[in-house]
Amino acid sequence: MNESPLYHAVAEVLQQGESLLCTIDDANYTRKLRPAFNSAIGGHYRHCIDHFQCLLRGLKENEINYDHRERDRRIETDREFALAETQRILSAYHFIPTPFLDYPINVRSQIGYGSGESPLIASTVGRELMYAVGHTIHHYALIAVMCGLLGVPVPDGFGVAPSTLRYRSEQQKAA
Repeated sequence: MNESPLYHAVAEVLQQGESLLCTIDDANYTRKLRPAFNSAIGGHYRHCIDHFQCLLRGLKENEINYDHRERDRRIETDREFALAETQRILSAYHFIPTPFLDYPINVRSQIGYGSGESPLIASTVGRELMYAVGHTIHHYALIAVMCGLLGVPVPDGFGVAPSTLRYRSEQQKAA
């Protein structure tokens, strides 16, 4: 296994997703909740997976384009398919060599509401891995709220930034 903390972060966040997918039932995975923008857990989970897929595809093309996400509805609506895709992505990241994290890569993403342009900026593979993990954690926070509304338990630390977990732990030790 790769020894970089980034790979461990990718593994941890995707394994949290696996845990959720193994505990939630199909009905709750696809149920739209009005208080949560009338969205379903499956839609948020698919959005997270989209970013990891874009990154993997971008490694082959030397450009990550977050505007061209697959948006595969099967990930939103079929929990077993979502689990299989999560495991496929986890396996693919396992084989990226650690020195490749410093590799420069171009990134494209529409950031403005008024313009249809998507600026192209320089980044690195490692930086984009950090982005995908952080983005996923924030969507997991939304998923955790939705699970709370549905009475579905979530894995410990699900949707909470690692720095927040560390801070809370330090505060408990100091108390």
